[in-house]
Amino acid sequence: MNKSTTTVLPAQPLKVGGSFRDPSGYVYRQADRIFRTVTSAGKEQFDFVRRSGLFELLTQDGRLLPFELIEGAATPDWVDEATSYVLEVPKLTFVSFPYEWPFPALKAAALLHLDIQLTALDHNVTLSDASAYNVQFIGATPTFIDHLSLRRYEQGEMWSGHRQFCEQFLTPLLLRSLFGISHNAWYRGNLEGISVVEFSQLLTWRHYLKKDLLTHIVFQSWLQRSTQSTLQGQDLGKTAVREGALPVQAYRKLLIGLRNWVSRLEPLKRANKSTWQDYAKDNSYQADELRQKVAFVRDFAAQHRPRQLWDFGCNVGIFAKAAVEGGAEYVVGFDFDQGALDGCYAEALASQMPIQTVVMDMANVSPDQGWMGVEREGLAGRRSADALVALAVVHHLAISRNIPFGELLDWLIDLAPCGVIEFVPKTDPMVQKLLALRADIFEDYTWNFFADRVAQKARIDRVLQVGKYGRTLVSYIRHGHEGIRRE
Repeated sequence: MNKSTTTVLPAQPLKVGGSFRDPSGYVYRQADRIFRTVTSAGKEQFDFVRRSGLFELLTQDGRLLPFELIEGAATPDWVDEATSYVLEVPKLTFVSFPYEWPFPALKAAALLHLDIQLTALDHNVTLSDASAYNVQFIGATPTFIDHLSLRRYEQGEMWSGHRQFCEQFLTPLLLRSLFGISHNAWYRGNLEGISVVEFSQLLTWRHYLKKDLLTHIVFQSWLQRSTQSTLQGQDLGKTAVREGALPVQAYRKLLIGLRNWVSRLEPLKRANKSTWQDYAKDNSYQADELRQKVAFVRDFAAQHRPRQLWDFGCNVGIFAKAAVEGGAEYVVGFDFDQGALDGCYAEALASQMPIQTVVMDMANVSPDQGWMGVEREGLAGRRSADALVALAVVHHLAISRNIPFGELLDWLIDLAPCGVIEFVPKTDPMVQKLLALRADIFEDYTWNFFADRVAQKARIDRVLQVGKYGRTLVSYIRHGHEGIRRE
């Protein structure tokens, strides 16, 4: 619910790097509090949308992040004369970006954006842009976070964010839907999405027979090539208003047609599945071994009751689910296997468990990116876990990727004050498979080295060996911490 409150605001908050582009207002962070200002440039539009009742409607059903309007407070130094309002919004548990989302999460975000557009039109409101960065996730549920993107709809205007929607939502989805290629690496290399001009070069004559592709990709590519800046972005909308180019009924029809198309998009089905897609049914453990591992993680979560647990190599979410069942308040699951993450996302959505899925190669984590390297924080800047689980991970990184074993263990332990790490010995069939086509140059990859290195930074709390090959789970508490149990 959007409220007004009287509060003394904290002094000198940090301006969030990703909010610098919009003169209507900026986002600030102070400790665990998040504030959004509305400047004099954005006041009129904000007031109009607020009077329309749209904010309240969208926050009631969770589509829009709620806010409290701060009023009557002693004005702190960081609020200048250009600031008309200060809003406080809930702090998200974990911020992620479109280049870190699996296919179904990006699709859900696209559908949310279109649904908000359609609802907004009923209130004579529209969205000024179509940035995928205006969506964040709470578990598997997308929520819109940019209140200042909503503004008064002008009769007859074109959708000024159409091309941006195509490049930040549609072409990344189509890349996997049509060609079986994941969008993440391309998107991370170009933060504005996948250009319709570049994407159109992948199309063959068969694709040109599809009306949706012609309307939203081929035409947008032609428009971008032929008109340059005068018909792009806001200029396109202003031109359309003057010419009365698109009645609201046609605007709505365009959005509905696009939504119907996006809702049908699915990853291209290939004969070869991803490596870990069927992990729940086809893994290297006997049923009893898997039960032991699940129980170990559940007991660990019950012992520490972490607010945020990071699950590295989460696969389809078996251990993330166990952590939640044990008492973890929120789990962020990281993996680079698209098929496995698709399954993890689907399970989290169906069960409404607080599990958020993130595409991440742990040997190449997301860096700081964008303007001055502060616009999109890397993983290090978003470090917020108070517990960690890394099962069946270290051998892949240490042996397949040549990550120094000691540095890898140090990094994992530094990420959270307590955790569970699995050691898989060289006698294990999986490690034997990794070593089959290469020389064994990994002298440090031994149980003694593992145990000694962990003990340098943490107290080993519990050890469990499962299976005949000696896979070993170790729970630890970093030196200087006595656990983080919540009551």
